[in-house]
Amino acid sequence: MAEPTGGAPLTYEGAGVSIAAQDRALAKVKRLAKATFTRGVLSEIGGFGGLFTLEPDDPAGVVLVASADGVGTKLKVAQMAGAHGTVGEDLVNHCVNDILVQGARPLFFLDYFASGHLEPGVAVEVIEGLARGCSANGCALLGGETAEMPGFYQPGEYDVAGFIVGSCRRDRLLRRENAATGDLLVALPSSGLHTNGYSLARKVFFEVLGLGVGSEVPGLGETVADALLAVHRSYLAAVAPLLDEGLVTSAAHITGGGIPDNLPRALPDGVGAEIRLDSWDEPALFRVIRDAGRVPEDDMRRTFNLGVGMILVVAPDRLGAVLARLVPHGPGWVIGCCVAGRGVRFVKG
Repeated sequence: MAEPTGGAPLTYEGAGVSIAAQDRALAKVKRLAKATFTRGVLSEIGGFGGLFTLEPDDPAGVVLVASADGVGTKLKVAQMAGAHGTVGEDLVNHCVNDILVQGARPLFFLDYFASGHLEPGVAVEVIEGLARGCSANGCALLGGETAEMPGFYQPGEYDVAGFIVGSCRRDRLLRRENAATGDLLVALPSSGLHTNGYSLARKVFFEVLGLGVGSEVPGLGETVADALLAVHRSYLAAVAPLLDEGLVTSAAHITGGGIPDNLPRALPDGVGAEIRLDSWDEPALFRVIRDAGRVPEDDMRRTFNLGVGMILVVAPDRLGAVLARLVPHGPGWVIGCCVAGRGVRFVKG
């Protein structure tokens, strides 16, 4: 296990990412976006996916659910390792999860790939990952854009973003207002860092610990590249059957902001969450980051998923059926419950 280092504790903001600044910007963006809304828009900015219907007067009509995202500085690790085959899957799976928690199945996906100088082999490797992710999720890779911008990116650098559209019947959407106090929270395990927290993780591994992408991580028995490039898990296969049976009330994809920022997006005003810290064993990867970087606990919780990739809000009388159906997919567990109030409270015991 990594030993704590000297010096000041590391934070996400200290690594160059300010969640507070993002929140302030989003507040302004919401006002700008809302001014453009047409009659077909069914959601506010800030949900996991945006909702749009072609049939505003039909309460059971089909709703399109759309989302856009990137892979973040996980790309830097892929570029350092010369391993580009998984970041496309990361991107697709992240976007699939974002619309899944609204109740939607994916229809099609578009990508944007940009570099300073196009290296065909690298681009093809990334797109192969996108295609593999789309195939696994039953989603068409409908098209995209490849941009070559000399002078904008350093040699060997590239960026990739994705845009997904799915669908759901309007009366089958998962809506936060349906969650209530007394509902239980069922967690699904993550497969690693997924696509968040890499600015801080890279600082810990490459600067504090002085490791390279091929170095073995103390206490993990795997290389830095293997640990940090683990593919962001898609929860479609595990959760879609639960949606078909109406067993889930609401859901949250645990991405940037961790449980404290993402779980409240699945809960109505007046309903908070109590999370039991003793309900799961945090994966060793996160302990390495915490200990080596001396990262404060609040920063760990708002930066990383800590082993929890998705949380489902479930009525108590549906818990047994939910847990039973999750078993073949790497079982879920009860991580807490909905309580009166607001925000997320972490408790022991």
